[in-house]
Amino acid sequence: MKKITGLICFTLLLATVQLNAQPTSNKTLASKILQDARLDTIQQRALRLLTGFAAGTSYGEVWIRDFNTFINGSLQVHPKEKVKDLLLFFFRFQGKDGSIVDGFIPDAKADKSYMPDRFIYSPLATGMAAHKNTVETDQESSLIQAIGKYIRKTNDRSILSDTVGGISAVRRMEMSMEFLMKERWSATHGLVTGATTVDWGDVQPDTTAIGVELNSETKWAIDVYDNAMFYMALQDFIAMQPADYKPSRDWKKVAAQLKDNIRKHLWQAKEQKYLPHVYLKGSPFSADFNEAALIYSGGSACAILAGLNSKAEIKEINRQLLGAAAHEPHATIGITVYPPYPAKEFPNMKPYIYQNAGDWTWFGGRFIQALIQYDFVPEAYAELDPMIERAMKHGFNEWYDVQTGASKGSGEFRGEAGVLFDVIGQLKEWARNNQ
Repeated sequence: MKKITGLICFTLLLATVQLNAQPTSNKTLASKILQDARLDTIQQRALRLLTGFAAGTSYGEVWIRDFNTFINGSLQVHPKEKVKDLLLFFFRFQGKDGSIVDGFIPDAKADKSYMPDRFIYSPLATGMAAHKNTVETDQESSLIQAIGKYIRKTNDRSILSDTVGGISAVRRMEMSMEFLMKERWSATHGLVTGATTVDWGDVQPDTTAIGVELNSETKWAIDVYDNAMFYMALQDFIAMQPADYKPSRDWKKVAAQLKDNIRKHLWQAKEQKYLPHVYLKGSPFSADFNEAALIYSGGSACAILAGLNSKAEIKEINRQLLGAAAHEPHATIGITVYPPYPAKEFPNMKPYIYQNAGDWTWFGGRFIQALIQYDFVPEAYAELDPMIERAMKHGFNEWYDVQTGASKGSGEFRGEAGVLFDVIGQLKEWARNNQ
């Protein structure tokens, strides 16, 4: 019954998209967007929540992968100096190898009931504790992107010359990219590597060790999310580096080669979607499991935002994600993966739980941003609607159950609030220009 319901919803959504997509409807659509009071309500609620910086009620830390997605809203409610100081604080924990931590928290509030040795301390951050989920490879890219957003929003380039421990922020950003090039790099493929996770996730399949940390069972892989994030970070760094700065290498060349290699190794032209993983030394999954058939939403969204796909490809990726969402009664294009990994393949995360086919506005909203960026505005507004309705009913939450519609995970999830704040702003800007 749920599949029938889902297919009906999919048909109705397609009909709405096709109706709104008529070339003469821009003015009508613009008026509808500007008169949609829900959008104002969500933005107002988001700004109230963004007076804080921790990721959510279940997370006491300030996470850079989250902060990167709500920094624009933060700059609406905080002095720019406060936001700048928070960005620079991440460099206080930068490793000697250039690595960037996931997040930090006052040491007195850190949960040391498990793996107390996971915490990282720095003489530059007395009384604070940091951590890094080493399976993921987006921390460095997220910080660079966040600094890029800060500069674009405030026009304050002084952050680049501000020093932490006697080293300028611009140099520290470059150190973080060198970490990726030296410690998380496949020379064979010319791409960033990381542990096998679900799309943008930070949990490994294996249950014999802590899922968020590299271990002896880790299967190294390449995915589109990490590489699209790095490509966007490279573009930001190239755009904001001072004219008189002498970089350690030709980052424009690195970016161009990275783009080519993403297309070469990860884009499947026939299937018109990204390959989930390219494995360096074997897959953690059964030989008869066809992982290549799965579609990832978050990595696809970031790839499109990075400028890695044509409009025709974007249209097809969107069609596939809508088709995936149609299989579940409460799914949007924010469903992380479809179909989910079977329990026997991914014992650390059961199907429809968390990153294994949970529904995340945090990434679905970014796909909407990508649609707007490439002028698929009717589609964007139609596909955003269930996310808006969900936020109106439940508030801002980490993820949602696609089978029941229930909100799950952390409440007051600032990543969702920030992404919705941004995408609504993009929609309103388009509408004002098309009245």
